[in-house]
Amino acid sequence: MSDYIIEAIINGIFETLQMTFFASLFSYILGLPLGVILYVTSKGHLYENRVVNTVVGFFVNVFRSLPFLILLVLFIPVTRFIVGSSIGTVASIVPLTIGAVPIVARMVESSLNEVPAGIIEAANSMGASPIFIIMHFIIPEAIPSLLLGAAINIATVIGYSAMAGVIGGGGLGAIALQYGYYRYEKNVLWVTVAILILMVMIVQEAGVRLSKKSRKS
Repeated sequence: MSDYIIEAIINGIFETLQMTFFASLFSYILGLPLGVILYVTSKGHLYENRVVNTVVGFFVNVFRSLPFLILLVLFIPVTRFIVGSSIGTVASIVPLTIGAVPIVARMVESSLNEVPAGIIEAANSMGASPIFIIMHFIIPEAIPSLLLGAAINIATVIGYSAMAGVIGGGGLGAIALQYGYYRYEKNVLWVTVAILILMVMIVQEAGVRLSKKSRKS
């Protein structure tokens, strides 16, 4: 590979990391509260509310069901409105975030559902308010599961970021498409694929280790 392509791959790595970091951060800023709402409003929980749970669950399921490539195209006007462009690394963060939010919401809900009912009952018996129970009992108890879910979500965002290259997004996906597919440089394609796999493996291993460490503490 030429120096130019090596430099492009290095830039692509940093662009992929940038997209993954900010999309994961924003998806948790939006998805974590949604997951908590889904949990607390479900049947038998602290703020049981069938209407709220159904409405929030409906929108989460709709966006979760959309294939990411279709979501990329559908939200081009939204992306252009928010960042002023529909192509590039920064623009890709918008659809990546939108695609990850419903996944985060369902993962958070699932993690919170793993908290033993006895802990909530004990907190109730002490006279703790629902908000206090959520913040100081349920979420802390669910941290190991939440960390595993976060690793899965970040790995998903890395995969999504590669797809963003189809509509002009940056990162390794764009390099794989431009050089590996359009220019038939298979070595570039395999190198980018290997780097993406390595990124996912590192994230997943870090998630497992952090989860185990949090269980011991």
